[in-house]
Amino acid sequence: MAVPKRRTSITRKRKRRTHKKLSVPGMVECPNCGEMKLSHRVCKECGSYKGEDVVAN
Repeated sequence: MAVPKRRTSITRKRKRRTHKKLSVPGMVECPNCGEMKLSHRVCKECGSYKGEDVVAN
């Protein structure tokens, strides 16, 4: 069985793990009501998209 000859340094270990992280969703402010919403999606609060009422509340 292969055994490492030297201990893995903290820097090398952290470089390997740079891609293991959570991504933040792209949130924007709704121009109609001012609530935070996901970009390119209908606002859950007022039901508008690009300034037009799409969903009737």
